[in-house]
Amino acid sequence: MEVIALTGGVGSGKSTVAGMLRELGATVIDADEAARAVVEPGTPGFEQVVEAFGDRYVKDGRLDRAALAALVFNDEAARQKLNSITHPLVREWMAERQQEAEQRGEPRVVLDIPLLFENDLQDAFATVLLVYAPPDLQVRRLVEGRGFTEADARARIAAQLPMEEKRGRASHVIDNSGSLEDTRRQVEQAWREISSGGLPAPQAS
Repeated sequence: MEVIALTGGVGSGKSTVAGMLRELGATVIDADEAARAVVEPGTPGFEQVVEAFGDRYVKDGRLDRAALAALVFNDEAARQKLNSITHPLVREWMAERQQEAEQRGEPRVVLDIPLLFENDLQDAFATVLLVYAPPDLQVRRLVEGRGFTEADARARIAAQLPMEEKRGRASHVIDNSGSLEDTRRQVEQAWREISSGGLPAPQAS
């Protein structure tokens, strides 16, 4: 079974592209979905996070993900502690979904991994599909769509590898700075190439 990586930057529109791939029949295994699932109430992940960070990060019986994110974004030691708990659980969850797809006889799956390059995972994949948007557009989407301040948006973007650097490392690039129709056209073209086994040369940075 072929395993394809899908990645991007915060505010690039990766979830939109993942949805388009699903419409084309792709099985998409989402690391963000995994990160939520492994800390659901009653899971070992939930218990471990609460033990590590305290009840103040629980709201209405669930993890207060916004408060926890605000903490770890500004505290490197806290971020590493949280990652040490959740990353192994996320990998296990995604591996289980991948195994299920293989058992169903699916020829390929897409692993949606937001921090693929930041965690140096790209070499595990022959095909890396990057969703690209220029930084100013990322900022605007985060401010208008998610309620970030401009300063917070720029800080989140700066915490990731520059998009131009990611662009140079990907085998396929979807430029999501235009219309939805333009993005869909690129996604369909990339999926045709992937499904037929044709890999274009890496994009120039």
